[in-house]
Amino acid sequence: MHLKNPIEEEKEKLKNINDVFKIIKDKEVKMIDLRFTDLPGQWQHFSVPVTQLTEESFYKGFGFDGSSFRGWKKINESDMLVIPDASTARIDPFIKYRSLSMICDIYDPVTKKKYDLDPRFIAKKAIDFLLSTGIADTAYFGPETEFFILDHIAYNVNEYSSWHRIDSIEAYWNTGSEKEVNLGHKIRPKEGYFPVPPSDSTNDIRNKMVEYLLQVGIDVETQHHEVATAGQSEIDFKYAPMLESSDNLQMFKYIVKNTAREFGKTATFMPKPLFGDNGSGMHTHISLWKEGKPLFAGEKYGGLSETALFFIGGILKNAPSILAFSNPTTNSYKRLVPGYEAPVNLAYSVRNRSAAVRIPVYNDSPDTKRIEFRCPDGSANPYLAFSAMLLAGLDGIINKIEPGEPVDKDIYRLSTEERKKIKQTPQSLEIALIHLGENNSFLKQGSTFTDELIETWIEYKMTKEVNELQLRPHPYEFHLYYEA
Repeated sequence: MHLKNPIEEEKEKLKNINDVFKIIKDKEVKMIDLRFTDLPGQWQHFSVPVTQLTEESFYKGFGFDGSSFRGWKKINESDMLVIPDASTARIDPFIKYRSLSMICDIYDPVTKKKYDLDPRFIAKKAIDFLLSTGIADTAYFGPETEFFILDHIAYNVNEYSSWHRIDSIEAYWNTGSEKEVNLGHKIRPKEGYFPVPPSDSTNDIRNKMVEYLLQVGIDVETQHHEVATAGQSEIDFKYAPMLESSDNLQMFKYIVKNTAREFGKTATFMPKPLFGDNGSGMHTHISLWKEGKPLFAGEKYGGLSETALFFIGGILKNAPSILAFSNPTTNSYKRLVPGYEAPVNLAYSVRNRSAAVRIPVYNDSPDTKRIEFRCPDGSANPYLAFSAMLLAGLDGIINKIEPGEPVDKDIYRLSTEERKKIKQTPQSLEIALIHLGENNSFLKQGSTFTDELIETWIEYKMTKEVNELQLRPHPYEFHLYYEA
């Protein structure tokens, strides 16, 4: 299924291809860096000399071994193709030799078809399904992705030991010693929101990140320190159509990590690296538009339309399965606990930040009306996570799923009986994966997620992550049980 005008698409593709060769000439590009996203969500790449890139490359692609990537081809069917998307061409700000990066789509060289387990293809199919419904022609996504900038991270796991150590010059526990300089200005747990330097020791690093983001064409709205200690940060970039937003998020994470490295630091999108402090989320703003008009503005609760409320209904109903993609690590569920501003309640509200869905009310303009799904975190594969969110919302609209009553009270101060009425997010990745196995029909709308992809995801996450963690003694277990 592909509902866009193929003639117009081909004209746009040729225009973008011509732009690529102009950039190569104007910027004296030496290498072409070809990038794609594996199933868990990590960017992969290989490079070719600029002389290897021709117009034909945008149709026939470049070959690579797909059996070496997590969750993909078996060794006996390993040959695959990457075909670059010319519209994603950017000069890389970090590679020493002038390189032009392009995000690629994955194809099977035998069938010449797009590969069903390519996450970017899933996102394209989700967008095609949206178009086929006639409900909207654009889904805008705006992720607010938090991360930590650290001075030191060390960890080790083997048969007889396991440990990790995190350090940050601004963290309250970094007290120094007789041989170490310590200049004070420490940020205490949960007190990191908006302090000025010198307490905010990462401000200049974030400014440099913003500079790089602007260089590659990603519009930045704001940057600031976040609530937690140890350099927790947030940089918000402007919302965009879903596929572009997914591409932008992959570039965003690349720039954040490499800029931190330039400053002798390290950055992580791990949701909960610190005990006793806030974790890092990826609050995701979503809105649907049709023919240039916003569909979520109306006269209902929070200034929303009925369409928006049904979309929320779909999100809340399917949230336990969505979280298998939007919160895809065992560590994700150490963030989703009460007491750390975490959205553990499957409810919606205009003001309650412990609700899974918040309705921003900063501005009354219809163009700004959107919903904010607060559960996701930055460990997610954006192509899969955003697609799951979109399909869940569309399920709500198509089937007119009511979201129930909003919860505007402080949920943590409700009575036990009142709290029991509010469903909670899954308490572990294993439980989320079980929900995904039992409730996934909404993901199959438009043949977007295939049975193979869902089964591969569940099997990979269970065998490579959930089971592996369960097999290993945890250091805290020695604290609890050694004297048993």
